[in-house]
Amino acid sequence: MLQQSLDKIIFFDIETAPVVESFDMLSEEMQHLWADKYERLKAYSPQKYEDAPTPQEGWKEASIYAEFGRIVCISVGICYMKDREWHLRTKSFCGTDEKQILIDFLELLGRFMVSPYHNLCGHNIKEFDVPYVCRRAIINGLGLPDCLNIAGKKPWEVRFIDTMELWKFGDYKSFTSLKTLTALFGIPTPKDDIDGSQVAYVYYKEKDIERISVYCQKDVVATTQVFLHLMNEPHIRPENIEKA
Repeated sequence: MLQQSLDKIIFFDIETAPVVESFDMLSEEMQHLWADKYERLKAYSPQKYEDAPTPQEGWKEASIYAEFGRIVCISVGICYMKDREWHLRTKSFCGTDEKQILIDFLELLGRFMVSPYHNLCGHNIKEFDVPYVCRRAIINGLGLPDCLNIAGKKPWEVRFIDTMELWKFGDYKSFTSLKTLTALFGIPTPKDDIDGSQVAYVYYKEKDIERISVYCQKDVVATTQVFLHLMNEPHIRPENIEKA
């Protein structure tokens, strides 16, 4: 059962791409730094990177590292009660100006996360989304709202709900994707168009920000439904979902 009101949770997801389209567009210093990083990645998992033996060929992997990537979309979802039913409203901050994306998102967090009872929820956000947002905010010269500035806080003071962590039940041996949980729970999959590995192509080649936004919002909807399923609560009906 829910331990707090659903309208005090903001669900979110991010999409990322390499900070520049190609390796050759990096400064010489950043090329060397990526090459060093990539060689360590290959040494740790050589089979994973055997199809991309050079740092240039492996540049597409840069999107998952905040030091070499950028945020191209942040989507959020907020629930509200209407006619005795839960509704979900989603919205995206996206475009080519990463700093503005972050400013808009952090401003929303500052307005929403106003009490110890408000939480930020997503899938694998503790390992990926939250650290990525924080690092890119600092790189862009932005301050962090209190809810993200968790250094020195007690575990119970950290207001993050991670659906992947909820599913683990203390088991830290494996990663379970959002797509797997939606399949298990009978939730419509958000992966019916592109997936995370294609975001950079859609961003740089197709320049289709709207397509990325739609995909990211679907992840937010799926995460919300997964969270409700984990809490043994009814899913939000499709007709009660508003996608901006």
